[in-house]
Amino acid sequence: MSGLGGGSALLAGSDHLCYSRGMIERITHEGQELAIIIRASFAEPGLHFFTEPTYSQQLAYMRHPKDHIIQPHVHNEVQRTVRLTQEVLVLRRGRLRVDFYTDAREYLWSRTLSAGDVILLAAGGHGFECLDEVEMIEVKQGPYSGDADKTRFEGVNRGETQQDG
Repeated sequence: MSGLGGGSALLAGSDHLCYSRGMIERITHEGQELAIIIRASFAEPGLHFFTEPTYSQQLAYMRHPKDHIIQPHVHNEVQRTVRLTQEVLVLRRGRLRVDFYTDAREYLWSRTLSAGDVILLAAGGHGFECLDEVEMIEVKQGPYSGDADKTRFEGVNRGETQQDG
């Protein structure tokens, strides 16, 4: 991972940590990274990978000057095993509340995304509420496995959510 520059702060809650460095939030629970949020205001020059090499979904940010060239390339066929679906959401418009859950479906806390924010959902459970009309793009691994891909459950009630940070 590339250095991000800027200040950093460790935000602590009763049962989780949120590491914030500039406009990047790494949301963890009991040592497990649940999500990475890249806020719309993040604008560091260069190439920054935010994910560990072991993640099945890789997330990077690039900012290059005019006339910068990214060398042409092809991606080689490589056999990979994906055991857990990780997904990326790009919020184009509106506000979206993201509710985080443990693998045991216990509610932890919530975050609000705004237009231009990007989130990688790496582990645990999650649910959403559209706080405004929302337009977003979702990217995740395929092929889609139908009903085997996810388990739905009852989420937290709207009045019981806890915003952090």
